[in-house]
Amino acid sequence: MFPAMDLLLLRSSPGFSAVRFFPRYPSPPPLRRRLFIVRLNLPFPNEKAKYHRELEAAVVVVERACRLCVDVQKSLFSDEGQIVEKKDQTPVTVADFGVQALVSLELSKLFPSIPLVAEEDSGFLRSNNLVDPVVRAVSDKIDEESLSHDDVLKAIDRGGKNAFAMGTKPATYWILDPIDGTRGFVRGSPALYVVGLSLVVEGEIVLGVMGCPNWVVDTSYKSTTDAQGYKNSSPGMGIIMVAHVGCGTWTKRLKSILDSSTKISSEWTRCFVDDWCLVSDARFCIPESQTWESLPLSVLYNARIDDDDVGDKEIRLLSAFCGSLCKYLMVASGRASVFILRARSEKVIWAWDHAVGMICVHEAGGKVTDWKGSELDLAADQVERRSICPAGGILVTNGNIHNQILEMISSISTVI
Repeated sequence: MFPAMDLLLLRSSPGFSAVRFFPRYPSPPPLRRRLFIVRLNLPFPNEKAKYHRELEAAVVVVERACRLCVDVQKSLFSDEGQIVEKKDQTPVTVADFGVQALVSLELSKLFPSIPLVAEEDSGFLRSNNLVDPVVRAVSDKIDEESLSHDDVLKAIDRGGKNAFAMGTKPATYWILDPIDGTRGFVRGSPALYVVGLSLVVEGEIVLGVMGCPNWVVDTSYKSTTDAQGYKNSSPGMGIIMVAHVGCGTWTKRLKSILDSSTKISSEWTRCFVDDWCLVSDARFCIPESQTWESLPLSVLYNARIDDDDVGDKEIRLLSAFCGSLCKYLMVASGRASVFILRARSEKVIWAWDHAVGMICVHEAGGKVTDWKGSELDLAADQVERRSICPAGGILVTNGNIHNQILEMISSISTVI
């Protein structure tokens, strides 16, 4: 059970504070600017959020998971034994397994009947002799007198492959990405990484929580790269983003990762996607594994990286060194207008790389579909709900320019 203090801090209160407006862009400005500042422990009253109890638990556990990530990252470069690679060359650390174990253990106490779909399983952990450091990392963040190796391994496998068969009917389950953007995490670079957790109820994503420990809270940025700053330990770093169906998307500072002596605001800020209505005005981000030239829009537009001075037939491309979920976070918070991903036939698209981002963007006013305009089907994997099969790729936008881009993709694909 979570400590009484944690749950008390998460209780909602009915009042709202003043509404304030802030600029979010360099010139030229968007059509309107709006950020609502609300002084609440959750950003909306419980009676407005059917799944407020699940959301409260998700916020607490994601904050703890972020603290675990920060602590493990501090030791990464002094202990090479904590950095290993999977067969697909994706770096994995103690933090990946530690976060999955921590989230699994805590959620199973409160919601034992809800299964977990997550990225890792303990087989790789066992074969690389990483059980001891994972147990130590988790024990430091959980309210248990002692955790055995078996406790942690079972918790990890609760979310792993073959842990639970959903069947073809609509299901209720958690989706977890322990660390999205692991390559940047292990490099200690300015790359952003995210702990992402969402809840699916009868086929619908009803809530999501993303924690980004090194996100810089700064509205005066010129480019996404300028706003990232892993080496800068400013207390301006770190946010948690939450979304609940019908209640909007909100962020606040990630207080749990800061020094206890640092005073920070506990205000929630409501998030909205940006207001650009023309593709030529939009800010784009794409996966690091893909190039602009590999996407259909490159036939119509050249890309200028981190440059607001674009001309005809050019678009702004942000050099965002981060995983997929952080790009959803960028769109939901208004830092980017579009995230576009091509679904290569040989590459599996995992549900945990997109689920929590989808609800955060939707509740912020944006839109997420495949390249044919259809909603992403989380039940494409009818047995385990681990993968999705978007036609062509995934398009995430502010909503205003979504159909314009879909039409461009369709017309270009027809010509090609």
